Amino acid sequence: MVIKIDPEAKTKYHPGYLERALNVQLLMIDYFDLETTSATPEASSMIETFRAIGYNIETAIADIVDNSISSGAKNIWIDFDWKGSATWLAVKDDGCGMNNDELIQAMRPGSKNPNAERSLKDLGRFGLGLKTASFSQCRKLTVLSQKISNNSFYWTWDLDYVMQTGAWSLIKYIPAGDFQEQLKQIECGTIVIWNDIDRLVKDLNTDDKNALAKFMEIMEQVKKHLAMVFHRFIESGKIKVWFQNRELQAWDPFFENSASTQKFPDEPLYKTNVKIRGYVLPHKSKLNEEEFRKLEGPKGWNEQQGFYIYRNERLLLAGDWLGMYRKEEHYKLARIMIDLPNTLDAEWQIDIKKSIARPPIMLKEQLKAYATKIRGQAVEVYRHKGKVLQRKFSSIQYFPVWNEKLRHGKRFYEINREHPLIKDLVDTINVKSSELNLLFKFIEETIPVPLITIKESEQPEMQGQAFEGASLEPIKNAIKLMYEKLTKDGKSDDQAKVIILNIEPFNLYPHLIENV
Repeated sequence: MVIKIDPEAKTKYHPGYLERALNVQLLMIDYFDLETTSATPEASSMIETFRAIGYNIETAIADIVDNSISSGAKNIWIDFDWKGSATWLAVKDDGCGMNNDELIQAMRPGSKNPNAERSLKDLGRFGLGLKTASFSQCRKLTVLSQKISNNSFYWTWDLDYVMQTGAWSLIKYIPAGDFQEQLKQIECGTIVIWNDIDRLVKDLNTDDKNALAKFMEIMEQVKKHLAMVFHRFIESGKIKVWFQNRELQAWDPFFENSASTQKFPDEPLYKTNVKIRGYVLPHKSKLNEEEFRKLEGPKGWNEQQGFYIYRNERLLLAGDWLGMYRKEEHYKLARIMIDLPNTLDAEWQIDIKKSIARPPIMLKEQLKAYATKIRGQAVEVYRHKGKVLQRKFSSIQYFPVWNEKLRHGKRFYEINREHPLIKDLVDTINVKSSELNLLFKFIEETIPVPLITIKESEQPEMQGQAFEGASLEPIKNAIKLMYEKLTKDGKSDDQAKVIILNIEPFNLYPHLIENV
């Protein structure tokens, strides 16, 4: 190996410069003196690797829609036909279309250099989306396309053919159907067709009603996902999306047109052209039932809180605190929009699926400070009615489950024996109070405080909250029983509710108390 080094490098630059000056090409290899050999990837193995990148069907179809938008489409149609294992799915658009050479290039894995300069409106990056998204779901990918006043062209990736031949070869094949006729009905455009969708319908029978019901449930999730991911395109009128010939309505996570939504001003992030804007959604009392159900989104109220990261108005990440906080009931009204240009993909570590984004380290403190402000206001709105009641009955005592105590100058924690639920248990259970207190003592003395502290600091988002991910029925039942007992003892409706609001963990669920 011959290595050439600038002879002046040692005198012109300080030590360590060579390691930091890759773009100046002070260190170069003379490739002409090196022996080479081919290491072409084995076709079927490589494609099976593409299939394992991690798409689900929602993110896969969204990636196909990205291509339609980048091609200038105004209308995008998603259609499918249930036929058991022979079910097909197609995405059609009225974009600019492709000629034969352009289509072959688009079907080529890695058809674009991710480092190449892109249009500011381009939603792609790696030149892999069409292929990897499709391969993740089906074994036969056909693309049919035509430009204005031109013939249509089509090619197919058939993974069974690739496995048999070991060749990176497209085949001239189009599945049965009226796809060519459909394309003739629009001036120009493209149809992406999935057949042999083995990840979803393999070995299923057409007459299997349970399989059909499950398939339709998945398609409903796809529809909700697209309504969320592309809501800004749909709302602005840039595109119309048709799902089984029905126009898709956008899902706006911020309820921006409502006067009850608190909207914070745009703020630029430090030394970047990234903008951030916070929203606090209305209290449930300000929403009708339809609005409340709609705003909970595809994953439910708690899961939808957090940052919403957009790249060129396309949603990448929905409802995530980016490891800064865990998701908690009383912050569920907080949602924060972050707008990125596509020039920052590397800095924000945008992945091939466009479903992951990680902010640069230098921005995390600013993001956390901003989120803290929005979360604080969200708590105020969430607990507003409870706080009004608490001010009205300010003399009512608060009952935590745990009390902090000092012993020999050190902190310890003990179960609050005066907590209404615990006191009621002690009074009614058929066990000696001394034995129950001994059990409590063992629990108190063995709380793994050091372990909790370490885990909390290392991975705060992994720390679960009371009843998180569990049924709220025990909470609802306990609230109902306490309310009935308090009102039976002569407390007014408001008095009973504020008493319950002052008891942990019921204080975390004011919406359940309001509806008792």
